[in-house]
Parts: sequence; structure tokens; C-alpha cells
Amino acid sequence: MARERATALLVDLDGVLRRWDPAVAAGVEREYGLSAGVLTEIATQWGRLQPVLTGRISHADWVTSVADALTPSVGSPDRARAAVDQWQRYRGEVDPDVLAFVREVRAAGIRVGLGTNATDILDADLAALGLVDELDVVVNSSVVGVNKPAKEYFQAACAALDTPPSRVLHVDADDRAISGARAAGLSAYRWTGPEGLRYLRAALAR
Repeated sequence: MARERATALLVDLDGVLRRWDPAVAAGVEREYGLSAGVLTEIATQWGRLQPVLTGRISHADWVTSVADALTPSVGSPDRARAAVDQWQRYRGEVDPDVLAFVREVRAAGIRVGLGTNATDILDADLAALGLVDELDVVVNSSVVGVNKPAKEYFQAACAALDTPPSRVLHVDADDRAISGARAAGLSAYRWTGPEGLRYLRAALAR
């Protein structure tokens, strides 16, 4: 049985609309004598990350916990905090191809939502990236209180888009989020780069 054509688009932020230059973190790690990849490793430990992604702690508290965990590696709390603060000043870059696609889709009358696992500084990040007026809705896990790939997250996203799941196409760079979206009844496309835009245009064509 053929699926209904999507009438709304839900795009992930990190890995889709926003990209990160790994050289930034690597530069901070070299400057502070840290092993390669340790900042991301500490910051994304699930027991540390999930509370900030579901709004149970603030971004500031999460940053403090990362610095605390880093302290033994750099020798002092002040040095650890300086390293983490320097790493955090970089807020990524907008992928121009994806932004152009979002604008194209909205111009065609299709609602576009941002569906992301994020912290309470998401609004500030969107402002810094110039994305505030580029999306119809923003669905932030730390506001919803549950993170992708949970079914409840995608239900909240569809409600925000005022579109039934069967008519929403989710684009994400994470396999678990893709599986979660499909389990919740959405269509989903695993993003690997701009070569996927042709497929997405066809999927949304009216």
C-alpha cells in the first residue's frame, strides 16, 4: 500500500541543517594537552547528556558537569572550565544547501519544522545562526521533556506541525531517530549529505 504524500517536513538540526567543524574541538584539545576526542566523549556520555536534552538540567549545569569531569585531565578546575568555555563558543555553521531547500519547500506552501534534541540555549543558537525566521515550528526535546527517538517526541512534533504522522517526512542523520520516526508513523529519510535533496524534492512534490 502506497504511503500518503508528505505535506510537512521535519528536519533535524545537528548533522542536517547545522554542521560542526571537528577542527575546532581538536584545536582546543591540542591547546590544553587533551587526548583527541575527549571533549565530545565526556559531553555526550548518556547519563550526563540526557538530563540536559530533556530539560531536567540547564545547559549551564551541563557545561559545568563537563568541566568537572575534565578537571583531572588538565590539572585544575579553572583550566578545565576555560577549555570547555572555549569549545562551547563555537556554535556550528548552517549548511547552505539544506537552508536553500528549506526555503524552497516553505515557498511551495509546505510547513517545515525543526525537530531536534537540544538544550535550553537552542533559541539563542538559532538566533546566532540566523535561523529564527526560517522555520514554521521548533520542537526542542528540552522543552517537550522527551528526546528522540521516543514516540512521544514525534507525536509532539506532529502536533506542533498540525499534521498527522502519515503526512510528515522526517530527515535525520541518526539511525535511531529514523527508526523512532517510522515507529511513530512518520516517513523518514536518513540524511548523508546534499545528494539526498533530489529524493526529498521528489517525496514532497505536489
